[in-house]
Amino acid sequence: MDTKPTRRDFLKAASVAGSAAVAMSAKSYARVVGANDRIGLGMIGCGDRGRGAHMTGVHPHDKAQNVEFRAVCDVWSVVREEAAKMARDWYGIEAKQYTNYQELINNPDVDAVMIASCDHQHTRHLEAAAKAGKDAYCEKPLSMDIESLNVAYDAVKESGIIVQIGTQLRSLPSMTGAREVFKTGVLGKVGRIEQMRNDPRPYWYSRVKDAKEQDVDWKEFLMYRPMRPYNSVHFTGWYGYREFSDGTIPGFGSHFIDLVHYITGAKFPHSAVALGGTYTWDDENKFTCPDHAHVLWTYPEGFMVSYSTNCGNGSGDSFKIFGNEASMDLVDWDNPFVYTDGAGKPGVKNETQKVEHVEMPDHMLDWLQCLRTRKTPNASMDAGYQHAVAVVMAMMAFDSGKRMVFDPEKREVREG
Repeated sequence: MDTKPTRRDFLKAASVAGSAAVAMSAKSYARVVGANDRIGLGMIGCGDRGRGAHMTGVHPHDKAQNVEFRAVCDVWSVVREEAAKMARDWYGIEAKQYTNYQELINNPDVDAVMIASCDHQHTRHLEAAAKAGKDAYCEKPLSMDIESLNVAYDAVKESGIIVQIGTQLRSLPSMTGAREVFKTGVLGKVGRIEQMRNDPRPYWYSRVKDAKEQDVDWKEFLMYRPMRPYNSVHFTGWYGYREFSDGTIPGFGSHFIDLVHYITGAKFPHSAVALGGTYTWDDENKFTCPDHAHVLWTYPEGFMVSYSTNCGNGSGDSFKIFGNEASMDLVDWDNPFVYTDGAGKPGVKNETQKVEHVEMPDHMLDWLQCLRTRKTPNASMDAGYQHAVAVVMAMMAFDSGKRMVFDPEKREVREG
């Protein structure tokens, strides 16, 4: 264990910062760390996303940023032990293993947590981290309902912790370049933004594994959902069941709608309607998330946003922003371009121009740096809240068959 000054020691010297604390809450200010203070991370959710994206995403930066994984938590012992082995191989330490997230959060050696748990658990885990004053990186979608979303948001704001949301596409240099191009007004008046994201079959099929009941804390997985007999397909293929996830609209759509907000500067939709169903993959697994879905949002800025997914045929992907003077094509995330073909002005010569990249820190690196600087990460809690509201509206519209509207003052979604 590093014997250099700890976060708590550094706090004693922090009172000299004076006016620099104005932008920080008292609790956030208390978590400022020194350059030589090693940060202990805890991983909540050690599945493919936790190990394969979060832990491996941090690892290239762990030495330069002086961080290490000191604890891992998962209800499935197999993946939890694999995560602990990664920490052992990287740092030569035995990461503490937990099945209960609160026990990991309560560990005094854990300074910040990464949350890659199931969708129905995100807000509970984030709220607990905030109440403990632990910085967090949290996977999207943030929530499956507006009530728990508001609770988690308020807990984060009250605590002043640093939170990065896992909408990493906004940290691509190409997407920041697209935002800068959009700001110039070259597209003219934007009326429609659309994405079609298609696959031959739903992604939850690839998640199904044979998990033995004796290796799983089934009650901890269900959390606040009603108890029922253990089911390995429900446990490992939770992405496809509405009790634990809402499927492609928040799964894929939250990335898309977050980019809409990032590029255009919009915050909240005014209204949403949605349709869909299971039209292709109806089999013995009885997945309840739709394999086809289509959402339309309207924005007070004066444009419409369309998202659709077809998990029956992988062709036809699209991501475009349509203006009356030019359009932007972002279907290739690394190589967006602007083109004038199809714009409404007569006599305009058809031209295509590549969007120049604007360098940005890697998404994980951005979060790690913000743990020390206390600056706001690129995918802040506010950004996460905004895209979460949009997908919650969409799912409420999907379930009710009615148009849903958002009241930003009351923070309510209702029919309208």
